[in-house]
Order: sequence, then C-alpha cells, then structure tokens
Amino acid sequence: MEIERVSLDLLKSYCRSPLPHWKLASKMVDSQYVLPNDVGLALLDCSEAFRLLLRSERLYAHYLSRACWYGGLVVLLQTSPEAPAIYVLLSRLFRAQDPDQLGELARSTGLTDQEYQAFLVYAAGVFSNMGNYKSFGDTKFVPNLPKDKLRQLIWQSQAFQEQPEEMESLWDRCGELMFSLDPQQRQLGLREKGITTYFSGNCCLEDAQLAQKFLDSQNISAYNTRLFKEKDKAGQTCYEVRLASVLNAPVDHELAPKLRTFEFEGCTFRVTRGDYAPLLERVVENLQRTKTHAANTNQEHMLEHYIRSFTQGSIAAHKEGSRCWIRDKGPIVESYIGFIESYRDPYGSRGEFEGFVAVVNKAMSAKFAQLVESAEQLLLELPWPRAFEKDTFLTPDFTSLDVLTFAGSGIPAGINIPNYDDIRQTEGFKNVSLGNVLSVAYATQKDKLTFLTEEDKDLYIKWKGPSFEVQEEKGTCNFDREAVINPETGELIQSWYQGGETWDSKFSTIASSYEECRAECVGLYLCLNKDVLRIFELEGEDAEDVIYINWLNMVRAGLLGLEFYTPETGTWRQAHMQARFVILRVLLEAGEGLVSLQHTTGADGKPDALITLDRNKILPVGKPAIERFLRRLQVLKSTADVAGGRALYGRFSAVTDEGPERFLSLRDTVLLRKEARKMFVQANTRLEGEDVTLVQYEGTAAGLIRSFSERFPEDAELLERHLLELSDADAHFWASQG
Repeated sequence: MEIERVSLDLLKSYCRSPLPHWKLASKMVDSQYVLPNDVGLALLDCSEAFRLLLRSERLYAHYLSRACWYGGLVVLLQTSPEAPAIYVLLSRLFRAQDPDQLGELARSTGLTDQEYQAFLVYAAGVFSNMGNYKSFGDTKFVPNLPKDKLRQLIWQSQAFQEQPEEMESLWDRCGELMFSLDPQQRQLGLREKGITTYFSGNCCLEDAQLAQKFLDSQNISAYNTRLFKEKDKAGQTCYEVRLASVLNAPVDHELAPKLRTFEFEGCTFRVTRGDYAPLLERVVENLQRTKTHAANTNQEHMLEHYIRSFTQGSIAAHKEGSRCWIRDKGPIVESYIGFIESYRDPYGSRGEFEGFVAVVNKAMSAKFAQLVESAEQLLLELPWPRAFEKDTFLTPDFTSLDVLTFAGSGIPAGINIPNYDDIRQTEGFKNVSLGNVLSVAYATQKDKLTFLTEEDKDLYIKWKGPSFEVQEEKGTCNFDREAVINPETGELIQSWYQGGETWDSKFSTIASSYEECRAECVGLYLCLNKDVLRIFELEGEDAEDVIYINWLNMVRAGLLGLEFYTPETGTWRQAHMQARFVILRVLLEAGEGLVSLQHTTGADGKPDALITLDRNKILPVGKPAIERFLRRLQVLKSTADVAGGRALYGRFSAVTDEGPERFLSLRDTVLLRKEARKMFVQANTRLEGEDVTLVQYEGTAAGLIRSFSERFPEDAELLERHLLELSDADAHFWASQG
C-alpha cells in the first residue's frame, strides 16, 4: 500500500482559476490541465548506494530493473486509449534527435523557447507518469503550446523524414486526443465520470459491481484483470475477464477450471488470458536471468513464483512469491513487482503494474529497527479493544532504501506491502521508506509554501522531513465474531467478511482512501508518543515542534487535497488527498479553536487562505477527536459494515460551499496557488562485460527524456510495435469515447 507520508506502517500491518497559457478551440485552458514550465525535476541519486554493492548484487539489481522497466510499459495500456500512441510518438521523436538537437529545429520552425520547453515538460510528464494522466490526482494533462506548432515540429523532425507514413499515422491516432479536454476526458473514471482502460468504454458502476460479484463467486482476484463488455448475436450481455499473462503458456491445474465461460445472473462471463502478453514475456525473461544472481533460496523461490504468476496469470502464485519476499529479511537489494496498487481503478479492485529495485540505507534502517522492537507495546495504546487486533503480532520488516528503479506511474515516499489481507494477517508485511525520494520530494522552498504564517513556514521547512519519519500507522485486525462486543454500539457484532470477500472487494470505491485515512489517523495519534520520538532522537522542544508540524502538515494537506476533488462529478480523484481532507474535517468539527481556515487576500491581490493550528490544543482537543474517529473507522472496517463505513466517510468527504469554511471557494484558491508535483529522473543500468555500470542523467526535462530514450537500447522498436498492436486490438472498446 503506497503511503505518501512515510508512515511506520509496522503498526498498521502499517482552477477553475484561469491562469491561461494558450487557446484551444477558442477556449482558455485551465492551468490544472497543463504542466508548468518550471515544474520541479530532480535526479534520484543512488550512485553511492550502487557503488557499494558487490558484483553479484549489481547483476541482481540490473536484471530486476530490466524486468521492472519492461513491466512498467503495461501502465500505458492501463491508463488511456491514446497513451501508448503518445508514448511511441514521443519515443521515436527523441530517439531520432536528442532534446538539444530537436530544440534547434524547433526554434527554426518558429517555436519560442517557452513553447519548446513546454513540449519537453509534456514529454517528460508522459514518461514520468507512464501516460497522459497525472499519477497523483488522475487528471489529464495536455501540451502547453498550440497544436499546429507541435504538428509542424513533428513534420520537420528527423523521425518524420525517416518514417513519414508511420509518424503521420501516429499523429492521426493520438494528436486530437492528446489535446482534447472534453469533459469525459479530463480525468480517469467510469463512463460519464471519466476515461479508464481497466474497463471497456461501455461499462458503468453497475457492470463493475456485477463483475466483482462474479469474481468473488469463483474466487478470482481482480488485481491482474481488465473487464470488457459486449453483446452477442442474440443481444445477451457478455463480459470478458482478461487476466494479465504470457499468452502461450500451458495452463496449470490452479487456473484451468477458471478459464472457461460461465453463466452468472443472466449474463455470460468468459475468463481469458493473455493481456499484455509480449511485455510480460520480457518481464519473465529478465526474472529468469535474475535468478542466477539471487542471494538466497528465499529470493530464488520468490522469483520462481513471480515467473509463474506472470506466465500463467496467477495471483495465487504472486501471493506465494510475496510470502517468500516477506521471509527474505533485510536484503541488501530490495524489490517488489506485480499488479500492486488499486488507486487508479475507478472501482478500486484492479492493480496497476509497479516494480521497484532499491538498496538498503543502513543508518535510517537502524532507527526503524528500534521502533519495531517497541511495536507490540505501542499497539496497546490504540483506541479499540484488544480483540480487534490480530491474536499474534507479526514483527514486520521496516527498511529505509535508496531507489535505483521505480517503474510505474509514479514514485511514493514509502510503501507498505503486500496488499493481500490474508498474507498480512498470517505472514506479515514489509515497510519500505524510500530515503532518496524523501530527501528530494519534500525539500521545500519558503516562497512556495502556501497558506501558512511566516513563523509556521520556518518551522515547517526545518521539521517536515523528520516529521515524515516519525509518522506511523497500524493495521488490519482479527476478532471472534461470537464474543466480541462492538465498542460503538455495546452489542455483539452484526456483520463480517463472508468467504471470498476481501477489504477491496467489499468496500470497493472507498477502500483505498478509507484505509489511507485510517492509517494517517493512527500516525497522528501515535506521533504524540514520547517513546516514539525518542527513538528518532527527538526530545523537549524539538519533539514538541515535530508533533506540531506533523499535525500542521496534515491540516495543510487536507486543504491542498481540494485540488483533487471534481465538483462536476462530485468525486475524489486521489485516495490520499481525500483521506487528508476527511481528517481536516474531523479536526475542524472538534471545535474549541483547534483548527481554523480563513479566506484572505494575498499580497498579489488575489484570493488566498490562512491555516492556523493551536498547538496547545492538540493534546486536549485534537487527540480525543482523532481517537473517536479512528475507533469508528477501525470497527466499521473490522466488521465489514459497508453501509456504516460509506455513510461516515461520505459525510466527511462532502465538499460544499456552506460556511464558515466554504470549501468549494477554497478549492478555487488552492487551484490558483497550487504547485506541480516534482518529477524524478532515474538512472539506467548497463551491462559491461561481466559487470554492471550505472548511467545517471541531469535533473531536467531533457535529462528525463534522455533516460527513457536510452532505456531500451536493444529492442525499442519492437516494444513500440508491441504497444501499438496491443492498443489496436482493443481500440474498438473505446471508439465511442474518442
């Protein structure tokens, strides 16, 4: 489970503001749909950690990284119908001409320096997000320059001179959609609420619900599936549930009974394999090579299960690999790969492909090890009966790592995985803090800190990093349904999870955000514990300042979260930010002057806002409010009370313009003053003889583009052909949405 705040999840079992840039079809483009030219870009430096690896460890990291990068291309097919063609178009442009060379051509064809920089930033954004929708917020972004100028540049490019018909065909496939901001295409979502390629374009929420019921009935996980809906010749509704796998593999005994046609509630469901087959074939090839350099049998078995999972389409095999991964305690090279996070599935059940490789940071890991030793005692302080915890505490692995490779749509600051509830209950999990991501992502300039007083800005800059290290979470529970009393009602529990049901399948569309909210609440609650702070060498005034900044950061994050709310559809586009807004609402409702939000006017004469948090009321007012809310979240989740959970979470997620806060108006202010998220430039690894070298790039848009241009030196053209063929094969499922 990705956690934007590096929370010690060992305890959780872990603008409409105009600012126009250019005109499109006589309409000004809202700034939230473009990436600014000054967007933050930074090198994700791992050179020192990589240098200290042994040769066998470097080879292990290299082949794992190759597997991750090949698998990361799957995300293009999971994002939007046009994403693969946009990627291929950009890839061919920059493989034929370096960004500097293309820049000279751009100026000669009439593009200004600002317009060409806007194009570089757009291309970097597509590569960084693995598609043309933001990984954090699910909003579409479009090129911040006139379409006719971009077309002219492409027609003059070296790539076009070499392959004019292919380049023109690519433009015809994606040029309009690249720039389109039709309402349905502005964000990811189902049917009228957006675009998604996890489902065919004719699927709605009811289809997703029916499919989930079918999957549960057959004990099929949705993590590695997509759903396609069609009518047969008799007019009956037919669904294809397609598993991600290498297509030509013989079927094993586990999957064989499931790969057939079923009749279910008046519809036909056909379970097939082969989604993303040529890309997963490359993943498997590199995992096979990785096995040769594994450090122990746990790693060997882990890789064997992953290979079977991607070959067969088996989540059961991926679970077995995850069990081996958990047992591989404290490896020097850490990794995880597969269909992991379900944030971007509008229904909340299907996983996006993700893979990372990282090297241990021993100094920070030692501090986390101390916290692990205290974990069982800290569990006793959480505000619910012991019966709502697992019978046996499973000591988690918590490690601080420097990222070498992170393939997917974005890079979090920390991860708590695996996401399989049954494994977390019985086997445990790992907490991964990504140190070199943290050091770059949360470096903050004072003049870009919004909505805080000058005094708070200074404290915020000083303590934001340490506060992320201290923030912690706690996790899933177990209980005896025949004896446990619901602490909210005083009665025996009335609901629980039935066979085949999971947290994701039961709570579906709110599951990810609800869980993030629960985790963040535990972080706020337990960061008040002085024993935790002492582990991080924080005492006295410093400890008080870290507590204050931790809570202040949560309040500010709740306000910033309004950027990720879509008024037109009444939906939230980002799980973490919805969770933080909910917590802001809880703290505001606590009253007594704990938190206040003021509408103000900035020095520039434009709308602004000011956050105040009374640090003297965190303990007497804030802690009891979070305690009450956290207990309710935990009980509703533990007892599978979907109706109660939705009612509670929906009430605090509501965004209206009622006083005194007037959140819809505050949303305009947030959009007016928002800062784009940083993008990371990652290294490549290269085989040289019998060893591996690290190739790093400058922390700029051009550097990020170069890293992708050099990422697949042997088979870039073949990969591009695969992407286009896979995209073409399913294009008819979204034809009416184009």
